[in-house]
Amino acid sequence: MRRLFPVTDHTPAPTSAESAPDAAPEGREGAPRGHGTSRDRGGRSLDDREWSLDELADAYAYPEAGPAGPAAWLRANMVSSLDGAAQHDGRSQPLSSDTDMRIFGTLRSLADAVVVGAETVRREGYRPARAREAFAARRAAAGQTAAPAIAIVSAGLDLDFSLPLFTAPLTPTLVVTGAAAPVDRMDAARRAGAEVVIAGEGAGADPGRVVGELGARGLTRLLTEGGPRLLGQFVAAGALDELCLSVAPLLAAGSAQRIAGGPGLAVPDRFVLTSVLEEAGFLYTRYQRGGRQDRRGI
Repeated sequence: MRRLFPVTDHTPAPTSAESAPDAAPEGREGAPRGHGTSRDRGGRSLDDREWSLDELADAYAYPEAGPAGPAAWLRANMVSSLDGAAQHDGRSQPLSSDTDMRIFGTLRSLADAVVVGAETVRREGYRPARAREAFAARRAAAGQTAAPAIAIVSAGLDLDFSLPLFTAPLTPTLVVTGAAAPVDRMDAARRAGAEVVIAGEGAGADPGRVVGELGARGLTRLLTEGGPRLLGQFVAAGALDELCLSVAPLLAAGSAQRIAGGPGLAVPDRFVLTSVLEEAGFLYTRYQRGGRQDRRGI
């Protein structure tokens, strides 16, 4: 893997007259700097080698809380084909790669809670997040539970509460809904061991309140994995802080959804590119909402 942006180190320009006869002396303004090359702490090139989980965790670390205290930060992790498909045959996995899955696991292991829509839970066969030894010390130092909670956003609560996601999670699963959701389904969720979070006055959760309600429970490092409908709701509500988008070097055609669905915004929401990693033609990008960094003091 190699870091394309931001460039953290540069290969020095050739210094011999034979290899670079017109090169200015190294260090002078205007001197050629060569290709950008990221290096590890030992000075070795990061190009063409697998990054460790610690390196990935450092690269994707959440912003630190600002002086006013912790505020919830919502990042999304999605994958897309070159032509904008978020799924193939109804699932995202065919667009993924081994490295994409390592990043997927890293992002999960950094989060307090993974926020996901009920349809995605049903379609992708969600299971409880697992504890990973590689991240145990990092999570303990951050005061996190052994594994992130799964927070399911649902209006009708049409969920199978007998699944391990509810009966055997390391961290209790949350069901995020509205005050007018079916009472019997909320009761069934509680009996299964889930915590019901009310984040709206109607039948479903208000996307603009979800982040605040979870943050009030100490779940400030939030990750949403979609699906597209839920991500579109967060975008429309102005609740998304960061997008981690894997761009697969694949063309899918067809009529697959984009990464975010729902009504369009009156004015497109501008995000700022903060990082690009590359491996085997896949681009692993990070974007943050312009100016949102100030909310966390970074």
